[in-house]
Amino acid sequence: MNLMPVGMIHSPYRTLKDAPRQGRLAGGTAELEVFPEFAEGLKDVEKASHLIVLYWCHLSSRDTLQTKTPFGPELRGVFACRSPARPNPIAFCVAELLEVKGNRLLVCGLDAVDGSPLLDIKPYSSEVDAVPGARIGWFEKPGKGSSCAISKE
Repeated sequence: MNLMPVGMIHSPYRTLKDAPRQGRLAGGTAELEVFPEFAEGLKDVEKASHLIVLYWCHLSSRDTLQTKTPFGPELRGVFACRSPARPNPIAFCVAELLEVKGNRLLVCGLDAVDGSPLLDIKPYSSEVDAVPGARIGWFEKPGKGSSCAISKE
């Protein structure tokens, strides 16, 4: 497997502690710099209101398999939560596209630390990408859940 960055993320977050837990919760702006050799791939990107941004969490630990979340003291497997510390620290964020200037995209709602390698950009579609009613069982509040008769436990 050969993974290569298509650009670099420039953000106001200098350390992991500076970065918000989720980009959409913070609302700050960041710049996606797409390297010149990939700039042709930006054709028509300005027609999207939101982008799926995939990036590498270059400061995160790669040897973590279980972690505590901000939502409780229990240990969770990294594949059951959204921790940036994981074997392949690939992050996924939906960001609002504010402006396009050549090979630079100004976005809002990204939680990446400054200098994070940009892996890919895709247009977000609420018709294709949103799954109404999707949930994370351990994240549910008591009494809330599926109305289906079959239990997943």
